Amino acid sequence: MISVSEALDRLFSLAEPLPTEDVQLIEAAGRVLSRSVAARRDQPPFAASAMDGYAVSEAAPGLSFTVVGESAAGARYLGRIGAGEAVRIFTGAPVPEGANIVVIQEDVDRDGDRITITDRLGQGDNIRAYGNDFRVGDTVSAPRVLTPQDIALLASMNIARVPVTRRPKVALISTGDELVMPGEEPGPDQIIASNTFGLHALLRQIGAEPRLLPIAGDSEASLRTVFGLVDDADLVVTIGGASVGDHDLVAQVAEAMGLERSFHKVAMRPGKPLMSGRLGDAMMMGLPGNPVSAMVCGHIFIAPVIRAMLGLGAAPAERKSAVLAAPVGPNGPREHYMRARVTPDGVRAFERQDSSLLSILGEAGGLIVRPPRDPAREAGETVEYVPF
Repeated sequence: MISVSEALDRLFSLAEPLPTEDVQLIEAAGRVLSRSVAARRDQPPFAASAMDGYAVSEAAPGLSFTVVGESAAGARYLGRIGAGEAVRIFTGAPVPEGANIVVIQEDVDRDGDRITITDRLGQGDNIRAYGNDFRVGDTVSAPRVLTPQDIALLASMNIARVPVTRRPKVALISTGDELVMPGEEPGPDQIIASNTFGLHALLRQIGAEPRLLPIAGDSEASLRTVFGLVDDADLVVTIGGASVGDHDLVAQVAEAMGLERSFHKVAMRPGKPLMSGRLGDAMMMGLPGNPVSAMVCGHIFIAPVIRAMLGLGAAPAERKSAVLAAPVGPNGPREHYMRARVTPDGVRAFERQDSSLLSILGEAGGLIVRPPRDPAREAGETVEYVPF
């Protein structure tokens, strides 16, 4: 067996960065920007009014001006403001030449085409300077997952198409004669396939393009048939059949089909019978069949691999620190990922940690990470956890 950190290192060595593709800006949210992009215009492209009011060359209480025109967003005043003149101006409109200040409308009294500045005159010029937000050539740096805020910024930079990393294509294969799909009527010895659905959701959430292949039965012929449907996947994930029982055929069949195995078994719980390697042009990961084991491996191994493929760096799952809200006993020889509630008072491990209990996983807010042979810990001690 190898450690979790060594397993991650080997997985990252197999995870090849994916190429770039250009997409329309409207489709770019949530994608990974693959190279930095530069603004194609200045923003604002002119000195603009920050308020509704009057543009004047100077301002002081008691000064009076004649209103000679109007400047609106999209329709600027074309003349130059002279001494004693004012231009009615609206928020976002270009500030006329010769104006140095915008007096907000609440700070003037108007009578016909004459305005007088009152003693309510506030501070500031209420003008947004030319290029105050960004200038031509200013960049949005890569790599980054594009947020709605990024999309708004790119739009204002006049960028219509965005270079992003292609989404990793992931083929998900459940294995086992005991499995049927949700909605089907299971036989007396069968259960519902759940792991691929949970992993499918996780993969979509982190930016991959997953697809479910048919369930593979516990026979070499069935496994070969389903492996033959992998097509152009960047990553093949099998669930179940990765251990050493008489019906655990995944490694045997995959190796017969050309799998170059990197490792098999990791010193962790849950998730020990993890396997990985390269199968043709694709990376392959064989996950254990227990539902919680598969989902834990999804968070600890698959998600970091997907981020590496997307160009976001080779790094383990995020960890945070928190105090224990309740004591935990001593840990065994394997790194333990304990389902836990995350509360304002700290993290509290569930008493039941059996790797078949999806209901506990559903209530968990994260996984407390226990190092190998970690001694018993008391409430109030600080531990690390992987948040969901």
